[in-house]
Amino acid sequence: MPVAGLAARMVTDVRNGDRPMAHFAAPHGVDGLLRDKTRPPGRKPLAPTVVQQVVTKTTTERPADATHWSARTMARAVGVGVSSVQRIWRAHGLKPHLVRTIKLSNDPNFEAKLVDIVGLYLNPPDKALVLSVDEKSQIQALDRTQPGLPLKKGRAGTMTHDYKRHGTTTLFAALNLLDGTVIGRCLDRHRHQEFIKFLRTIDANTPKDIDLHLIADNYATHKHPDVVKWLERHPRFHMHFTPTSSSWLNLVERFFGEITRKRIRRGVFKSITDLEIVIYQYLAEHNDHPKPFT
Repeated sequence: MPVAGLAARMVTDVRNGDRPMAHFAAPHGVDGLLRDKTRPPGRKPLAPTVVQQVVTKTTTERPADATHWSARTMARAVGVGVSSVQRIWRAHGLKPHLVRTIKLSNDPNFEAKLVDIVGLYLNPPDKALVLSVDEKSQIQALDRTQPGLPLKKGRAGTMTHDYKRHGTTTLFAALNLLDGTVIGRCLDRHRHQEFIKFLRTIDANTPKDIDLHLIADNYATHKHPDVVKWLERHPRFHMHFTPTSSSWLNLVERFFGEITRKRIRRGVFKSITDLEIVIYQYLAEHNDHPKPFT
């Protein structure tokens, strides 16, 4: 009985003229009753061997009918309760329902390229501009099959799960690491011809008296012979390529993530023109209040 209940019972006994708690057996005295002496648990704790079995099966085995364990399938396999499995996983930091994607670069010059690009980020050369360059290809102009409902109290905004396709465009972008501004241009495709057009756009929108260091990935378009010839005719352009499978090292990818999340993913576009207008508006607003990425 809780301490508060015992106290109330004692008061009642005194008022009735009885001896307090006369009907209670107190082998450890009042102190044992009030302090709630430790008693054995109602259910025995799991044996260490069972805990180890759950951990081992989770990390080294798979169920016969699935790619990963659930709490219920593990409980059936080991013969314990679902809550016991959950406690064991929580105690050992195991989350079999989650998976993270990863791909290691096999570039033999990975370290040299990494040092080169990080060096440009942290210690850019004097009298030069560092630009992070890439293209976001195949941006779809998607129109919803029905109008969405607006946001209101108690209900999120809605949009249909299906859509109509109205074509695609490719956004070429060059992120200025100094001030965070972006030079952008939408083109129909992303071949070497379009990349040369974008290089001309960069050339026209940057000061002529400074060198340009461009960080780009290993996409074949960026190394096409015609691109190489164009770069030879414009010696102020210096290309720095990220290691294979390491586009995460290119900072402009963060800008692509921002424009996708803020303006494209939930947009409704009835034509490619509508999509490109929205992209150019976002670029203009971004450049009005630029903020460098860290």
